[in-house]
Amino acid sequence: MAKIFVTDKKHKADICVCEVKEYKADMKYWVADREHKSKNNDSKLYLRIEDTDKDRSKEEFKNNILSGLKWLGIDWDNEPQIQSQNINRHLEIANKLLDNGKAFKCVCSEEELSERRKKINSGDITSKKICISCAKNTKVQSLEKDYVIRIKIPIENKEILEDVVQGAVEVNKSEIDDYVLVRRDGTPTYMLSVVVDDHDLGVNFIIRGDDHLNNYFRQKFIYEYMNWEIPTYA
Repeated sequence: MAKIFVTDKKHKADICVCEVKEYKADMKYWVADREHKSKNNDSKLYLRIEDTDKDRSKEEFKNNILSGLKWLGIDWDNEPQIQSQNINRHLEIANKLLDNGKAFKCVCSEEELSERRKKINSGDITSKKICISCAKNTKVQSLEKDYVIRIKIPIENKEILEDVVQGAVEVNKSEIDDYVLVRRDGTPTYMLSVVVDDHDLGVNFIIRGDDHLNNYFRQKFIYEYMNWEIPTYA
């Protein structure tokens, strides 16, 4: 996966734009960037290759993205940002969340998780919390290896997104899973890495497809727990 960003530091406007497979959207924001450039020199267009999922990320895929954009005449400023090269920063944030009690270690087996997913999908369990025992297990929390790190999301009350396009969207917090931040092999997941990279780039306005709407309710907690400014979403 990859994203294109248009930034205008002079006017403090940063825009995160769609996946690059959506070339139609990329063309729009390439034009927007060039329009900004015609008015001032502070506008920049960045390209980020999001490759933390090694099973879905290969050099040939990256090359196809770059060549496809170039064929369309879309160019960018500076070298493409490779997300996997920022892993140490991602892990730093995961460990801060862990140290601050905003994340926890989990050792649930795939069999245990699969069984709970079945109960959730069948309606036997209304909460989407996939792990319900590890967070309070002191032995598990003292482990030094062989665990995943999950974010800790409250179960009570609702979460509300004030979306620029869709208006107020409500979700019960019990429906938001305590998703994995760091895999058992010690590598960060996309859900963690994308938030850290967006924050560090200074992104404050995010435009993305409706299929990514639910990601807000999961990623928002990283911003909140780290006391970072939460971007505006559309």
